[in-house]
Formats: sequence, structure tokens, C-alpha cells
Amino acid sequence: MLNIPGTLSHYKNPLADSALQYGDANKELLSVAKAQPVIASISQWPGYQETALHGFSDLAKAINVAQVYYKDEGQRFGLKSFKALGGAYAVARQLQGLIAASGHQEPSIEQLLAGEFREQLRDIVVSCATDGNHGRSVAWGAQMFGCGCVIYIHRDVSEGRKQAMQAFAAEVIRIDGNYDESVRLADSEAKRLQRIIVSDTSYAGYMEIPKDVTLGYTAMLAEIVSQLQGEIPSHIFIQGGVGGVASAVCGYFWDLWGERRPRLIVVEPEQANCLQLSAKAGKPVAVTGELQTLMAGLACGEVSLLAWQILADGVDDFMTLSEQSVAPTMKLLAQGFGQDAKVEAGESAVPGLAAAILAAESSEYREKLGLTEQSRVLVIGTEGATDPVLYQQLISS
Repeated sequence: MLNIPGTLSHYKNPLADSALQYGDANKELLSVAKAQPVIASISQWPGYQETALHGFSDLAKAINVAQVYYKDEGQRFGLKSFKALGGAYAVARQLQGLIAASGHQEPSIEQLLAGEFREQLRDIVVSCATDGNHGRSVAWGAQMFGCGCVIYIHRDVSEGRKQAMQAFAAEVIRIDGNYDESVRLADSEAKRLQRIIVSDTSYAGYMEIPKDVTLGYTAMLAEIVSQLQGEIPSHIFIQGGVGGVASAVCGYFWDLWGERRPRLIVVEPEQANCLQLSAKAGKPVAVTGELQTLMAGLACGEVSLLAWQILADGVDDFMTLSEQSVAPTMKLLAQGFGQDAKVEAGESAVPGLAAAILAAESSEYREKLGLTEQSRVLVIGTEGATDPVLYQQLISS
């Protein structure tokens, strides 16, 4: 027993069926074919390299499964999060489109990076609301490709995460409200001031740009497939939030592996479980209130509508994780278990792993999730220490 404290709640999705085909409507949003040019583009960015896929063999033995794979996004482009892929890619796509619309041939990524259109892009401003990581990606992309950036954050976003965005020359505006309120303000201000919203969540009247954000995440998934060397995991535990990365994981592997795809378990905080509640209701529903959770990147009360299209019948299980599991799991990774690699993982990186550990150590959840000693579990560590001060506090507690 690893003695990770905490509790889980579970809802088995009645709409999920491994025999379901990945339909044309979903392929219009995200597919392996659509991902190929995205991956080719991102691989040309300065500093691109694959992030590690760790095999935690000792941890796997301790929880009586065959293997635990951990995709470590904590060093992605130095931004310490998988979201470096999505926001910056969507910024690039918007700028390429604007230049093409002005009568030029659509520029290549190389031309944008070389600054060939900086004069035309200087007065363009991209904007979004964020818990931290997506906004950091948008700010980095704006600086890299040559336009302005304004980011909205809510009252609970740490000062460290605010400063990380300001380091990329973004103007950061803090509001006295929650994440969903910051999304609405960013949207209304963008309309008034003619800014381009580059959001990682979709909502009524705003559907196109989030497709590019989600497609950006597929670069990480293509790396995983290559690193697995032909193996297909039996289970994937993935963090929830608005559903963006979960829908990318669900759609990409569903399209790629079909009926052989892994069992997909989405994990959310107890106080911000909009995906689980939406599954229970059979339609997107919102969680209101304070959305208080240590898992800052998952403090989201409203489902991304595009993500829900894929998740509604693509996710097998929706789970919530209690708060007390977070810091001990971060500490476990920081110390390394047995001979397994030591990993720097932020608060929003560990829910999938924590849920996998708790489930594997419970006879009830092993049965509910079909976990056995042959199971090969994939989790995605979506961020590193994006707030270094808070990280040190949590792993030292």
C-alpha cells in the first residue's frame, strides 16, 4: 500500500461502448489525419523535443498492475505544461489566417518565426481567460509569432502564475470572480476592443478556434504512440477541467485504435466536476459557486461544448478525487518510488495518477474499472511546478 489518502466517487457512463465507431462528426473536430500537419508544424518550433514517457515499474508492482506509464509534460518548451502546445498553435493559425485574408499567401511557420510579417501583426491582440497554463501558452505564442496579448485571470490564480505570463510581455488583468466569469469578461472585452479570443474552451457562438487549441495537444499524443512502440494501454486516467485535453486523448486514440482503445477514465476535483455531472444529466450542465480546489487548472464549472461532443459517449468512467490526495501524490513523484524516476509534477498534473493508485488499491474500484494484474495504465502528467513557491510548500508538507 502506498498510503495515498483520499476518496473517489465513480459514475460509469451508460453511453460508452467499445464497439462504437468514431464518427464523421467527431472526425471533423479531431482525427489522426487532421493531427498530422499540426505535429509537423509544432516540431519546427524553437526548442521542440519529445517529453519523457516514464515506465513506473516499481509503482506498478506496488499497486498490483503490470505497468504504469507517466507522460511527463513538466518540461514542455520550458513552459512546464502540455498547454504550451495548444494555445501557441492556435495563435499561429489565427495569424496565418489574418495574413492570408489580407491578400498574401498564407505564411509558413518558418516565415512567422523569422518575423517576416511582424509589421502587419504588431497591432493584432490575442486574448483569453486562464487558470495559468493556457494563458502562458497564448502569451508565449504571441511573443514568438509577433502580436500583442491580454490575459484575464480570476481571483484564485496565484501571483507566480500571473508573473509567468507577464514574463512573455502579456498584459495580465485579474478579476474578482471565478474562472467562468473571467471567460465571459475576456469574451465581451474582445468584442468591444476587436481582440482575438484564443480560448481552450468552446461555448455558444465560439466554436472554431478551440478546435486548433485541441489539435495542438495531439503532438503530445503522437509522441506517446511512438514511445509505446506498438503497445496499447488497457486504461488511461486523464484530468478533466473543461474537457479539452480529455477530448483530445479520447478522440485521437479512438480514431487510431478503434475497438482496441484503452478504457478512458476522466478525473475531476469534487467541487468542480462539471463533466461527471453532465454525464449523469445526459447533457452539459454547469457547476456554480466558488469551485474551490487545490487543483487550480481543473477549477472549471462549465463544459467545453466541442469537447463534450467527443466525451459524451467516448469516456467510459467519470471520477472525482478528494483534495487530500494531491500533495502526497506530488511528493511521491518528487521523491521517486523505489527505482522509478523522480518527477516534478504540479497540482493539476497528479489527479489521474492519484485516482489510479486509489482505485488499484481498492477491491471495489478494481472491479468497477476492470483493473487487474495485467493492466497497463497510462497517465498524463500535464504540468510541472508552474508555481514553484506553491510546489515547494506542497511537497515539503
